[in-house]
Amino acid sequence: MRVLFATTANDGHFGPLVPLARAFASAGHDVAVAAPKSFEATVTRAGLTHRPFADAPPELIGPVMARLPTLSFHEADNLVVREVFGRIDAQAALPGVTAAIEEWRPDLLLREPAEFGSLAAAERAGVPHLQVAVGMAEVGRLIAASVAEPLAELGALAGVHDGSLADAALAEPTLTSVPEDLDRAGDDRDPSSALFRFRDESPPVTTEPLPEWGDPAAPLVYVTFGSVAGSLPPFSGSYRAALEATADLPIRVFMTLGRRLDPAGLGPLARNARAVAWWPQSAVLAQASAVWGHGGFGTTMGALAAGLPQVVTPLFTFDQRINARHVAAVGAGMGFEPGPTAIADAAAALLPLLAEPWYTVRAKAVAASIAQLPPPAAAVDAALNFIA
Repeated sequence: MRVLFATTANDGHFGPLVPLARAFASAGHDVAVAAPKSFEATVTRAGLTHRPFADAPPELIGPVMARLPTLSFHEADNLVVREVFGRIDAQAALPGVTAAIEEWRPDLLLREPAEFGSLAAAERAGVPHLQVAVGMAEVGRLIAASVAEPLAELGALAGVHDGSLADAALAEPTLTSVPEDLDRAGDDRDPSSALFRFRDESPPVTTEPLPEWGDPAAPLVYVTFGSVAGSLPPFSGSYRAALEATADLPIRVFMTLGRRLDPAGLGPLARNARAVAWWPQSAVLAQASAVWGHGGFGTTMGALAAGLPQVVTPLFTFDQRINARHVAAVGAGMGFEPGPTAIADAAAALLPLLAEPWYTVRAKAVAASIAQLPPPAAAVDAALNFIA
C-alpha cells in the first residue's frame, strides 16, 4: 500500500507524523511525505521521502503577520488559522499535493490538522484520509470550525463544489498520542469522529552530557518556547525576560532558543543559566526536574511522557492555551494566560511547582497512561481498519 503523509512547514506539526510514517514503512508500506519545498531537509533528516509542494508566497503571508501586533490574542489567532492555514498555505499546497496524488496514486492519506491542501486533493481524488492529532482532541475541532469559509473557497478551486470540506475535516478518523485522562481533563466532550490512541515511540537520543554550569546540586529547569517564537518579533523578547526573571532563583536554567536565534544575542547570562540554539529534548528531559514551556505540543507531551511537572506560558496560538489548560486540569502543572505579567508570574511559580510533590505525582500518572498506550504499529492496523 502507498501511504502519503501531509504537513505544513512546522516542526511541531510534523513531529507527531514521524512515528506513524516509520511504523507504516516498517510494516512494508511505501511511504512519502508531502510538505513545502522549504521543509525538505526536515523530512529527509527523519529518513522519509519528500514530495514537495509550493511554499506560501511571502508577499501574501507578510501582510497577515504584520497585522498581528495590533490585534488581541484571540483575533490574531483566528486570523492566522483562517488566512494562513485555511487559505494561503492551503491554496499554495493544492496544486502540488494534487499532482503527487495523481502521479503516485496513494491508497491512504494522513494529514496534520492544519494542512488543508491535502484534504481538498484527497476529497477530489476519492482517496481515504485520516487526521493525526497535534494536540488535544478539541484542537482539531476548533481548527476545522474556524476555516469553514476558506475551505469552501479551496473546495471550489479543487473541484469539490458542495462545500463539504469542513464537514470532511470534522468527520475524519483521528490517530492521537494524547492519553484519555489528559484529553478529557478540561474537555469532557466525546470525539466527533472515530479515534485511536497510540504512544509516540521516537527513537531514543544519545548525546554527550549537558555542559556544566551553576550549582550542580540545584534542580534543573528546562526552558523552551519552541522553534517559532524566536522568529516572531513580538515574542522573541520572551527569552531574555525569562532569564532575567529566574536569575536569582536557586535553580539551574537550561534554555533552548531554536535554530533561528543566536544565543549570543541574549547578552550576558546569570550564573545559573545556560542557553543554546538547540539540544535534543529527550536528553535535557532526562536530567531535568521541571519544564517551563510555551504549550507547544512537542514540549508539553515530552515533559508529560518524562513524568515532569511543568509551567506553561502560551505565547501566540490557541492550541498552546488549550494545552496549558489541560496540563493544569490534570494536575501536572500550572498554566498562565498570555499577558504583560505572564513571564514574571510563570517564573514565580517555578519554586512552588518544585516544592509541591503533587505536581510530579500527577505528571508521572500521565506518563504511565502514555506508556500504556498501544505502539505505533497498532495505529497502522487501526488506520487500515478505519478505511476497510
